[in-house]
Amino acid sequence: MFDWSEEHQAIAAVVRRFVDEQIRPHLDDLEHNGVPPYEVLRQMYDTFGLKEMARESFQRQLAAKSSGDDSSRERRGASDLAAQLITTIELCRVSPGLVTSLGVSTGLAAGTINKLGTPAQMQRWGLDLMTLDKVGAWAITEPDSGSDALGGMRTSAKRDGDEYVINGQKTWITNGPYADTIVLYAKLDDGSHLDVRARKVLTFVLDRGMPGLEQAKPMRKMGQHGSPTGEVFMSDVRVGRDRLLGETEEPRGGGRQSAKDNFVAERAGVAAMSLGIIEECVKLSVDYAKHRVLWGTPIGDYQLIQLKLAQMEVARINVRNLVFNHIERSGAGSLPSLAEASAMKLYAAQAACQVADDAIQIFGGNGYIAEYRVEQLSRDARVLRIYAGTDEMQVVAIAKDLIRSQPST
Repeated sequence: MFDWSEEHQAIAAVVRRFVDEQIRPHLDDLEHNGVPPYEVLRQMYDTFGLKEMARESFQRQLAAKSSGDDSSRERRGASDLAAQLITTIELCRVSPGLVTSLGVSTGLAAGTINKLGTPAQMQRWGLDLMTLDKVGAWAITEPDSGSDALGGMRTSAKRDGDEYVINGQKTWITNGPYADTIVLYAKLDDGSHLDVRARKVLTFVLDRGMPGLEQAKPMRKMGQHGSPTGEVFMSDVRVGRDRLLGETEEPRGGGRQSAKDNFVAERAGVAAMSLGIIEECVKLSVDYAKHRVLWGTPIGDYQLIQLKLAQMEVARINVRNLVFNHIERSGAGSLPSLAEASAMKLYAAQAACQVADDAIQIFGGNGYIAEYRVEQLSRDARVLRIYAGTDEMQVVAIAKDLIRSQPST
């Protein structure tokens, strides 16, 4: 795959028109006035029939789970994945935060429930999240266990008869302030002397308003204001086994493995998000360089500006090729390893940040003003090097895989 097909280009054009007509005019509300993103995302789902497509996808996954197929992950062709990533790219041109909120709700939260849950649990929570009728959060990160999310986790679930009592705190939780449904990871406290780091990781589903569950107000962040982020507190939250995904402490692919699988999907998705930011920055910068005049000459005629534009274009081509490669391989049934997904994220996130920073430099003082938009894109891009694993954690994942796979001589 070296370019988008005519069908893909048509999809991109339709999504871009929706973004221009329905999202850009309300960008100030999302960015500066604290308006949650969910209604505009639901409008998008209704406009493009995505809600009905989600229902059909859910029914296929439910049928597979009910028939005993343990791999409830739906097999998608390259064209389906391409269409999904085109939407991601186009949304990220204007508000990457929308993609973050959407991906966590319909991807991480719903995906975890549909993969680990029983058919009854899928019907109880999964469908409403996939259709955006309800908002989901995926709560794994804690104040003292960001990069060490699984080992350093302190949120505990203690058995009490047929129930569990959950205590702890989660932070930097996307959709946390407004989530109707929260997929929560906790360490099993079974009273043994087993080191906390080695204890089982269980996955529960909580609902807004449960006794002992507190969802704090949105945090004030540097960027991605279109994606509400907050803390979640659990104080003696009592849950039955029906809220334990799989209704067992030993689900296949559960706990730790489930979190790692989600990291792969999340990191690969960051490349598409980066591409949207890069493409928009390139477009804005080229247009500005053609029309901004200094000393009687468009600044695009100056070599230092040309150098920046050329480097931005190189980054755009490289990240687009990463996305195309991911689409083709996924369509052939070859999903990226954790190390490969980490490599995609590491390069793409750094490229997006550099391109956005260069765009500000090309715009000069105007680049520091919100009206010209590159300021927002730079702020939004910065978190791509932090969430879903920091740059440093991507390096560790890549290096460990290289050392492990290299045969000894």
